[in-house]
Amino acid sequence: MSEINVNLLPTPTHNNIALRRADFATLSDALDYAAGGETGANFYAGSGKLALVLPYSALRSQALVLAKRLMGLKLKRGARLAIVAETNPDFLRFFFACQYAGLVPVALPASINLGGHEVYVNRLRGLLQACEASVALASNQFLPLLKEAAADINLVFIGTPAAFEELPEQDIELQRSIPSEIAYIQYTSGSTSFPRGVVITQHAVMANLFGVANHGVCMHEDDRCLSWLPFYHDMGLVGCLLVLMATQRSVDYIDTRDFAMRPRRWLELMTRTRSTISFSPPFGYELCSRRIKPEDVPQYDLSNWRIAGIGAEPIHTQLTDRFAKLMAPAGFNPRAFLPCYGMAESSVAISFSPLGEGIFVDCVDADHLAENLRINLADKETKRVTKFVRCGRPLPEHEVSIQDENGTSLDELYVGRIKVRGPSIMSGYFKSPKQTRKVLSEDGWLDTGDLGYMVDGCIVVTGRHKDMIIINGRNIWPQDIELIVVQQPELRSMDVSAFCVPGPEDEDVAVVVVQCNISDDELGNALSHRIHRKIHEALGINCIIELVPRHTLPRTSSGKLTRSAARADYIKRQEAKNTVGSDDSNSVTGATDSTTNTQKLAVNG
Repeated sequence: MSEINVNLLPTPTHNNIALRRADFATLSDALDYAAGGETGANFYAGSGKLALVLPYSALRSQALVLAKRLMGLKLKRGARLAIVAETNPDFLRFFFACQYAGLVPVALPASINLGGHEVYVNRLRGLLQACEASVALASNQFLPLLKEAAADINLVFIGTPAAFEELPEQDIELQRSIPSEIAYIQYTSGSTSFPRGVVITQHAVMANLFGVANHGVCMHEDDRCLSWLPFYHDMGLVGCLLVLMATQRSVDYIDTRDFAMRPRRWLELMTRTRSTISFSPPFGYELCSRRIKPEDVPQYDLSNWRIAGIGAEPIHTQLTDRFAKLMAPAGFNPRAFLPCYGMAESSVAISFSPLGEGIFVDCVDADHLAENLRINLADKETKRVTKFVRCGRPLPEHEVSIQDENGTSLDELYVGRIKVRGPSIMSGYFKSPKQTRKVLSEDGWLDTGDLGYMVDGCIVVTGRHKDMIIINGRNIWPQDIELIVVQQPELRSMDVSAFCVPGPEDEDVAVVVVQCNISDDELGNALSHRIHRKIHEALGINCIIELVPRHTLPRTSSGKLTRSAARADYIKRQEAKNTVGSDDSNSVTGATDSTTNTQKLAVNG
């Protein structure tokens, strides 16, 4: 972030042009209109001070000049420009320069700490190769890593934004992207395998922006957005950049890393900017609940926060209730919570809950669900209850179908695979026809990979299909196990991952990996036994419990825990132990009762 100008003023909330809710054919058309107003993007430093301001008028003029510079590289139409997507104005300039030049931007993650230097460089290399990038861009901080990743890749040009500024500006008429062409490629966070490049056309993203602006958040003239979400993920890129530009609203940004270090900065800036809209995965609200002291809350004013979007992962009402209760003295209204459902393969959004109604929960008979995969609402006689949050109705012109494993549509309240069809759906995965065919049918149905049910026309997501644990014919959701575990006072909601592995008879065995800071073996064993007992009492199953140090559980680049990677890491650890001759009590096959199911502390925390 550049040096701070103390005299800098943010772009205004109210505009001098009429509000249009994303009714444009392309992203460049949308920016053309937004540039006629006074609003734009504002970037705040980690200190909370305003550092840079980029009105949409300046963004358009700078993107047009940059587009003509890029044309001097003699790139083919549709060539990919890979951008290490830090939260700064350069990402916006290059992203929209591609729209005017008929090129395709690809956002690369700007997060080194997920696995360290070598892992990050290998990830960049894989992404550059996967998208067949012609040009690559990074700041001075990330350029050495990007160059290392691109060492054996034949790029036309690689450099910092300053290096691109030195390219000659071509005296040509730009041929901007048309509705049928690719607007951008969005790489998935890689929670199940190597990330896939989601191809989103101008038509698809504009259809989604229109749905979000008109039916999801119903954008108002006095709306303003604050975001700490990264541009290399769909909620940050589409939900908190493109939606705001396409509705000519001002948006304020803080870097994701600055938010993670100082969650209070989010609430401080919501107070100062009087923002009305801000989105977050559940862990963002949890981080605030953990880090902010009750006595500090009255200093904030969250009374303007009309849409507190929440999505991207399962929503636990204990978390939202805790946040709402903590922030009540600051004027936060729990009805501002807006559960939503979406994914990069649908541009961003699939469904939104009704505005102003907060979180609606289905309390479900968990045992009936496990045995029948059908929802039976709980009553006072229900022995075990699980809760699911409704994510609202699909956007207009979008269809949702719940199907069984044979592709047969299921009635309401039956749990099956969630499939979606509509104008926002991706064209496919970039140059991956085999992977595309696995999830996208010829008649346009996208298999989301999620399980869920419909009720009163609303989508309810119960979990990922691949994460389902089946033991003795019973269907067990990993989040049910995880919710039991995190009730222990030593633990937090992001400290546990549940999955299954093959047991001695090739039957599934449940495993729970738990992060904690316990270094005493006796205390660790006591915690393991307690967790095992709680799970057995609630679910009637035995689990292997493995305690590991904090920061062991793998996350995607968006910060979400990934059960598949946790499972792979667990198996590697067991193989390593078996190689050095560890005893059966620390192996999967040794798990038979409460004692042998309790894993010893793997490493001192």
